[in-house]
Amino acid sequence: MIANTLPKSLQDNPRLDQWISFRAGAGAVHVRAGKIEIGQGIATALAQIAADELDVALSRLALTAGDTDVAPDEGMTTGSMSVEMSGTSLRIVCAEIRVLMLAEAAARLGRPAAGLAVEDGAITEDGAPTGLDYWSLGVSLDREITGAAPLKPRAAHRLIGTDVPRLDLPAKLNGAGFLHDMVLSGMVHGRVLHPPLIGACLVGVDEGAIARAGASFLRRGDFAAVLAASEAAARAAHAVARPDWQGGRAVTPDMGEAAWLVGKPALHARFREAPRAGGERVSATFSRPYISHGTLGPSVAIAQFEGRHLTVWSHTQGVYLLRRHLAALTGLAETAISVRHAQGAGCYGQNGADDAAAEAALLATLRPGAPIRVLWGRADEFTHEPAGTAMSVTIEAALGADGMPADWVTTIWSAPHVARSHFACMLPVQSLPDPPDDPEHHDPHPDGGGGASRNAIPLYDIPNQTLDVHVVQRPPIRTSALRGLGALPNIFAIEAMLDDLAGRAGIDPVEYRLRLLSDPRARDVLSTAAAMANWAGRGKGGEGRGMGIGLGRYKNRSAYAAVVVEVDVDTEVRLRRIWCAADGGLVINPDGARNQVEGGIIQAASMTLKEAVRLGEEGIASRSWAEYPILRFSEIPEITTKLVDPGDVPPLGMGECTMGPTAAAIGNAVAHALGVRVREMPLTRERIAAALQA
Repeated sequence: MIANTLPKSLQDNPRLDQWISFRAGAGAVHVRAGKIEIGQGIATALAQIAADELDVALSRLALTAGDTDVAPDEGMTTGSMSVEMSGTSLRIVCAEIRVLMLAEAAARLGRPAAGLAVEDGAITEDGAPTGLDYWSLGVSLDREITGAAPLKPRAAHRLIGTDVPRLDLPAKLNGAGFLHDMVLSGMVHGRVLHPPLIGACLVGVDEGAIARAGASFLRRGDFAAVLAASEAAARAAHAVARPDWQGGRAVTPDMGEAAWLVGKPALHARFREAPRAGGERVSATFSRPYISHGTLGPSVAIAQFEGRHLTVWSHTQGVYLLRRHLAALTGLAETAISVRHAQGAGCYGQNGADDAAAEAALLATLRPGAPIRVLWGRADEFTHEPAGTAMSVTIEAALGADGMPADWVTTIWSAPHVARSHFACMLPVQSLPDPPDDPEHHDPHPDGGGGASRNAIPLYDIPNQTLDVHVVQRPPIRTSALRGLGALPNIFAIEAMLDDLAGRAGIDPVEYRLRLLSDPRARDVLSTAAAMANWAGRGKGGEGRGMGIGLGRYKNRSAYAAVVVEVDVDTEVRLRRIWCAADGGLVINPDGARNQVEGGIIQAASMTLKEAVRLGEEGIASRSWAEYPILRFSEIPEITTKLVDPGDVPPLGMGECTMGPTAAAIGNAVAHALGVRVREMPLTRERIAAALQA
């Protein structure tokens, strides 16, 4: 029986041979994992973990991740859980295998296992070879994991904690590392005609123009596509198809504002309830608009239906969930479908990857034989991927005589953050005859990570907290997960309110936070970041230059981060310097961790200052980079990052820990520079002007 204290990945995949195998005679170690590479460096980190615990060279490892035929089902690669979940599981597995190998060697040699060691897979005694190794011992790994083997102490690590270069980069730098680069023999290229509005019906299409462009036309219900022998021909046919769409869910420009969500039909959940305190009450509302993933490469997939078996290559973040959806879409058994992850444009959430895979699978079953490649265009990606939802966050607090909050009430209005698990929410499914009804969208409980409620419960020691979340069921556009989910707007709101309350009390913002913090690791990153930025010398503000701070612990259970930002503000915001202190527990690859932390800072800065999906009567109107601006390389300031070492503690997910603190630090820096608060993201010229004139 597997102990419930083991990670869920091991409870779901409880045999050693589901994770590791040794290729006899080849001197290689085959490592399998369910968490996949989406640019976060997890392939390198997992290889470091396995090689370290097994005591083998990194070059011996071959990693297969995200393949329904051979890899364990570890669910989705989401929520900054890859190192925490897959890394911890793999570490336990490899430690147990090492103990089994040493026990078998000891039995064969007639020696105590305590006197044996492993050097690059070879069994040694007092530094001398014994003639035995992992590959010759023949230990069966067809057994259940016990979790009883001790993990290596930190002092014994060789690879964990070192800056191992990314294993996935050489292929990418040489133009062969992405699914976009894959070419299969006889491949046919498809482009799907997407409806502009949810529920729109296809009335007609210019089939003659499609044929003249050298393409064929396929249709099932309102799902329609062109197929051609080359991508250029498919693109040309798509351009002249002139589909006539009618009906669909009405959209107007004002629906893009978070305020539109407030009061709409919604599922309500009260996750916390506490009595209201007496005394002075203050409140403020903060918001962000709908935002795009803004992936540099558009979504793509390849599918082939041959011999009653469907094989799909996709940059999905969950091969097993996608396989279940494809089975429902095609009527095939799951055992008749193989989904293989191939790297694509990383998105940290649900972009169009699964939709493109479903479209390719559907076309492959309608046209068996040749592999069919579906590539989205830039406009497809901007207008048809699920957006990150707009959110309105209202915080109300009662103030005690000391100026500290005596209660805290948070009210959130949001569209769904988590739609990927619902088959009915896939883009091609909505266009098929008799599509399933829209599902009810509940907000996940914050104790499990939350959606709109993610990080809505303050990290601080604030008494009497109440949290209400309203999830609007029929937003104007598709929404689902985007990096951090509700953490960014919630931390933005919490940290802005704390800064304003500190100002009311006449207390320095860092000191105010420290008075509310008992968590020593949170206090450490906050104090460290403040010291890095010379917070004590930040100045009085109000003259166009400001410095702000933001603190968060992602999902209130993963990595800690404190960010300080210095800005200049006139008609627009210019970032001058950024400092960050982050605590991710045991860091597997420090260089990779810094990349993740700083990548989150840059993306959050872009969202805070620039990004907003614009709506029009034909759905999403921001369909190009010109219409959806993001932060440019020239606008990124110097970023100084320190990974705070908390001692011998387990690893924590770091991929999204800086998103909320960065947005909060920028918002607080702008308020410090101007002397007035801008509460709506993005912090544009127009909103700055409006705040100054209010």
